[in-house]
Amino acid sequence: MPGLNIPGVTDKYNTNETVEKLMQIERIPLTREEKTLEGYKEQQSAWRNVNRKMSSLRDSVKTLYSFDNPFNNKLTTSTEEHAISATATRNASYDSFKVDVIQPATADRFLTSELDSETKVPAGTYTYKVADKTISLRWKGGSLIDFSEALNRRGDNYLKTRVIGASKGKKTLSIESLKTGSENRLIFENDARTFAETSGMITKIKPKTTTIGTNRNDFRNAPEDSIQEQQRMPKLSSAKLSVAENNISVPPRTGFSIQIPEAVRNEKGIHLQFSIKPVEVVDITIELNKQPEKPIFPDSGVATFKDVVIHNAPVDDTLPAEPIQKPEPLEKIFTDNVLYAKMIDGSEKLIQTPQLFSSDKTQIDISLDEFQGMQSLVLRNRNTGYILNLTEIEAFNPSQNLGFIPQHPITIADDAIIKYEGITIKRPTNEIDDVVPEITLNIHDKTDKTATISIKPDIESAKDALITFVGNYNQAISELNILSQNKPEIIEELDYLSEEEKETERKKLGLFLSDSTLTSLKSNLQNTTSARYPFSDTAEVTMLSQIGIATNATNYSGYTPSKLRGYLEIDEKTLDTELEKHLDDVKNIFGFDSDGDLIIDSGIGYKLDKQLTAYVQSGGIFALKTSSLDSKIKSSEQKISRLESQLDDKEADLRNKYGRMEGTLNSLEGQQSTISNFSKQQNRN
Repeated sequence: MPGLNIPGVTDKYNTNETVEKLMQIERIPLTREEKTLEGYKEQQSAWRNVNRKMSSLRDSVKTLYSFDNPFNNKLTTSTEEHAISATATRNASYDSFKVDVIQPATADRFLTSELDSETKVPAGTYTYKVADKTISLRWKGGSLIDFSEALNRRGDNYLKTRVIGASKGKKTLSIESLKTGSENRLIFENDARTFAETSGMITKIKPKTTTIGTNRNDFRNAPEDSIQEQQRMPKLSSAKLSVAENNISVPPRTGFSIQIPEAVRNEKGIHLQFSIKPVEVVDITIELNKQPEKPIFPDSGVATFKDVVIHNAPVDDTLPAEPIQKPEPLEKIFTDNVLYAKMIDGSEKLIQTPQLFSSDKTQIDISLDEFQGMQSLVLRNRNTGYILNLTEIEAFNPSQNLGFIPQHPITIADDAIIKYEGITIKRPTNEIDDVVPEITLNIHDKTDKTATISIKPDIESAKDALITFVGNYNQAISELNILSQNKPEIIEELDYLSEEEKETERKKLGLFLSDSTLTSLKSNLQNTTSARYPFSDTAEVTMLSQIGIATNATNYSGYTPSKLRGYLEIDEKTLDTELEKHLDDVKNIFGFDSDGDLIIDSGIGYKLDKQLTAYVQSGGIFALKTSSLDSKIKSSEQKISRLESQLDDKEADLRNKYGRMEGTLNSLEGQQSTISNFSKQQNRN
């Protein structure tokens, strides 16, 4: 509590100053402990930093000998890069081959006709199929743009749409499949098909058909059946049947039988298709039930033959007596059982048409596979008040056609076709990975001339990995040098550091001067990187120095500070040459199997990895260093807290004591002043 003054009391005795001077002496242990704590934290930060540097070094050496090492990377080139390129796995063989691209694989991409910009897409369920994926959109109705955006959200990497401004006030909708190949056609269903038709995107395919019953002579009377008819009801006949302009008119009480050609009957999957439109007319029973009131006879007359005149007798219009029992009036007939399949064995099967009179026109579809042995089609219009108008009867196989074709296709789904070494190959995609082992061919366009694909080692990626390793190695060594030596020139040699960074590093100089951990680690790293690794009797490259990586690599004639400090240098010209000539040897000196068990157990990378792991792993040497400092930091912080509390108590006690002393002195001074004043007053008297 420096400078504390009690109200009403002056500090004429310099009590605060006295207390502060006494407390400065008392704070010496606290100041010393705070410096100790700061030192612990600096050490801990330094250990963590060197751990990061060593971890980075370990990661880079792992890259050089692991399964993913850059020495196995392959580089592919193509003389027709615009049309075909290639990618190679690490297991691909060095090779060269020729390819012609006849055509790339394409996907269905269709356009509608030009539509008014304000065109609305009706509400409904829009279903599209691409490959094995079904995309379904429940649409509430709206603009082309909104529909396109909604469908794109459902597209799921299978379908893509966009609205294109075709002309002023006109737009067109593009729908594109994202899967190539002839087997991955874009299929429209339910409302999607309806909209595609009405918008001019697709149109129905005219199937290959056989037309039956184009000639009136093809129709015969319907065979009699077992149904009991009303007396006086006219029998079914084909006499009044008419055929004209692809229409078959079947009046009331008319029937027919038409034979199905043998060629049609013998083919699998054939359907008969036509439509029936019922037309209501005056019921024939009305006229049939009419009875005349009395007979009508001719008037009386005279006949003359030569001289003879003959007079006929007077007309007798009397009627005979009424019969005992009148005939029953005919009842109207209404039935939808009109179609039958006549079988080869003479039997008949009813063809159900339950919706015949519930709509204006009924589409009839008869599968001959469901009526095996069907010889002829029979129609019996027993109805007394309806004409049945039929369209011409067509026979076709629906499985032999796609149903619809695009009217405005941009591209049609088709397979990629290439020639590999003269062999024609078809694939549904433009990424072909099953022609050349471990090679993927990427098709972009037709080739103008034969493309040559070459697979070579990726020298640049190997070189980049080695440069990264050397960089991380040197950073690790510089950290070891700074922490284990108290030599300012070490920092000045690091010309890649800024002045601010150099100042930070200077504070760490010699921080672990007496710790052998770092010097031992540095010695191990240097021994490992300078050693020979004869992985085979015929190996031409067994040391880093042979590929241009060594201390003082560019100046072997003398010693330099970098060589004395342990930094690696790269002779880039030597490195490039050796990578071109001895890439496999370079790979092996970083990691190889020495005992034939297919497990890497030697090499620079392998040994550095094992050495560094002991330091940087969880629970390793650096972790123990930092954890031991954790306990020291905690203990020091607790000690500081106790000292601060003690100092607060000490200062309060001193101020209390000196406050009381000052109060006593002030009291004595007051008494002295009173006595002095009294004495002066007595002397005056």
